[in-house]
Amino acid sequence: MTPHPCLACGACCAHFRVAFHWSETEPALAGVTPAALTETLDPHRVVMRGTYSSPMRCVALQGRVGDAVQCGIYAQRPSPCSALQAAWEDGQPSPQCDRARQAHGLAPLQPSDWAA
Repeated sequence: MTPHPCLACGACCAHFRVAFHWSETEPALAGVTPAALTETLDPHRVVMRGTYSSPMRCVALQGRVGDAVQCGIYAQRPSPCSALQAAWEDGQPSPQCDRARQAHGLAPLQPSDWAA
């Protein structure tokens, strides 16, 4: 079985600001993202540490971009992270994925990258 292409990428975690509503960090409101890994953006939103200003790299990203990576809080990642789809993962292109990969000198994913 072909490994998931994101495990050899991580570009999105080192390119985009990850902003989301603070309630995703509040256990009493069913939030699961660790608040200690965030910082305040405005009264309603927080950002993952490391994604507020350049150079961007999410504090939860482990490994080397373009080589071998993983999210240290995958099961607790915020909604923007779970919503972002890798290009062709679901049979559709992803301009966000393509932009992040390009910013790190990586070629865009192709449908063949998902072949089993």
